[in-house]
Amino acid sequence: MNITKEIFGTTRDNKEVILFSLQNNNGITVKIISYGGIITSLSVPDKYGNFDNIVLGFDALHEYTNPKYLAGCPYLGAIIGRYANRIANGKFSLAGKEFKLVKNNGPNHLHGGTTGFDKVIWKAEEIRRDKSAALKMEYFSPDMEEGYPGNLNITVIYTLTEQNELKVEYEGTIDKPCPVNLTQHSYFNLNSLNRNILDHELFLNADKYTIADETLIPTGEMADVNNTPLDFRNPRRIGERIEQLDIGYDHNFMLNKTNEGELTLAARVSEASSGRIMEMYTTEPGVQLYTGNFLDGSFINTGGKTIHKHYGFCLEAQHYPDSPNKPQFPSTILNPNEKYFQLTVYKFLI
Repeated sequence: MNITKEIFGTTRDNKEVILFSLQNNNGITVKIISYGGIITSLSVPDKYGNFDNIVLGFDALHEYTNPKYLAGCPYLGAIIGRYANRIANGKFSLAGKEFKLVKNNGPNHLHGGTTGFDKVIWKAEEIRRDKSAALKMEYFSPDMEEGYPGNLNITVIYTLTEQNELKVEYEGTIDKPCPVNLTQHSYFNLNSLNRNILDHELFLNADKYTIADETLIPTGEMADVNNTPLDFRNPRRIGERIEQLDIGYDHNFMLNKTNEGELTLAARVSEASSGRIMEMYTTEPGVQLYTGNFLDGSFINTGGKTIHKHYGFCLEAQHYPDSPNKPQFPSTILNPNEKYFQLTVYKFLI
C-alpha cells in the first residue's frame, strides 16, 4: 500500500489544494483532492492487464473552478451535501419552522446549494495501514450555511483495500435537527472513455422507483419497475431502452433491503470489451442512476479525452429526493446526540 501527496493548485482566495494518491499492491490507484473531496481519477486493470482511468475528472484545479464549469456544474467525482439530490421549491419545515434554501435547479434546491460540500476545502489526513490505504477528510459546516440549521461536523473516509475495493464511509454529528443526505458523485466509464456507456450491462437490485414530476421532484408515489425502461433486475444494456425516456436516466431507485441500514449489493456493471466489472454495495435505501445526459463535449477528461453525452454513469447512494417534504419516505433528519452514518463500497473485478 502506498499514499503520496502533492500540491494540485491554489484557489482564488489562496487556499492550497492537495492531491492524494492511494495505490494498493495490485496497482489500482485512486486520486482525490481536498477541494470537494473529488475523485479525479481511478485507474484499474482491464482483462489484458492494462490500467486505465475509469472516472470523469480533470488534471488541474482551475477546470473545477472556472465559470464555464460552475455554470453547468456536473459535480464530477465530488462529495455532495448537506443534501444530495433535490428539495422541492428550495424549502422544508422542522418543528413548525420553515427553512429556505437557494433554488439552484429551476424551482428546486439541488446538491446542497450554491456552495455545497463539492466546492469547499476539506481537511485531509492520510491513514496508513498494512492492508489498506485511507484518506480521512473532515469538514465543519456552520449553522445556517446554505440555509441549513445546525453546526454539522462531517467525516468522510476513502479506503482502498487489497481486495480492490474503494470504500466511502461517512459519519456526522450536529447540534440542531437538520436533514442530512450525502453521496459520492463519480461518473464511471469502464471502457475508459473510448466510447459512451450505453453498451455497459447494468444490474440494479431494485423492484421499485420513486415517480417524479417534470422537475425531477418525487410525487410521493412509488412504482414497480416491471414493464418499464427502469427494470434492471436482470442485467441489461444501459442503452437498450434509453430512447423510451426523454433524455436518459436520472431516476431514484428504491433498493431491495431486508433490514434498514444493512450493507447490501445495490448494482453490478460490466463492460465486455475491457472485461471490467464494478459492484456497488451500500447501506443507503436508494440509488440515483444518472447517465450524463447534459454532458456536451465542453470538457476534456484527465488524459485528454473529450467528455460527450452519456460518457459516464453515476450510481449515487442516497436517501430519496425531497425526503424532508415527504413523510412517507425514510427520514433524513439528523438530531443532536445521533450519529449520521453511511457506507458505500465499489468493488472492481475482471
